[in-house]
Amino acid sequence: MRWYWIDRFIEFESGRYAKAIKNISLAEDHLHDHFPNFPLMPNSLVIEGLAQTGGLLVCEYRQFTEKVVLAKIPWAEFYCEAVPGDTLVYTTTIEYIKEEGAMIHATSHKGNTLHAEAEIVFAHLNDPRMGALFKPETFLQMMRLLGAFQVGRAADGSPLRPPAHLLQSEDVSYSDSKHSGKLT
Repeated sequence: MRWYWIDRFIEFESGRYAKAIKNISLAEDHLHDHFPNFPLMPNSLVIEGLAQTGGLLVCEYRQFTEKVVLAKIPWAEFYCEAVPGDTLVYTTTIEYIKEEGAMIHATSHKGNTLHAEAEIVFAHLNDPRMGALFKPETFLQMMRLLGAFQVGRAADGSPLRPPAHLLQSEDVSYSDSKHSGKLT
């Protein structure tokens, strides 16, 4: 099971910033345990939503060729609670991308109210012995599902397009599953 802590992208500019929304619904299982009779979105899951928004932005910058993992959160501050019925708008801005990793500045807003802000550092794991962290077509599926290609812009202002190698991996995956009799 995959856990997505964002519902969709509303803006995405390659190499610069991304905005995504998270609608908090009482239908989410974790809210029934955190806390009983006073459900609220745990701050750790807000951080995860910010990290997913920024992580996909960092991954896309190099056409999903880097293994990008959350390395650390040097700083985070929460100013209010997020409860069912709230819509959080996550904004992530790339501070830097280097060979060894990247850092983003992230905010979460409820309407005009600043809900949280954080700095998040990602590492690039380029050791070939590690293998893939995800199937390439998984990134393509996530970006499509979350609407990044619908709202996204490349660095030159043109519409954001899926990288050719991801489209090729999708074709290979579909062809393999078709011949084996099962869909992946």
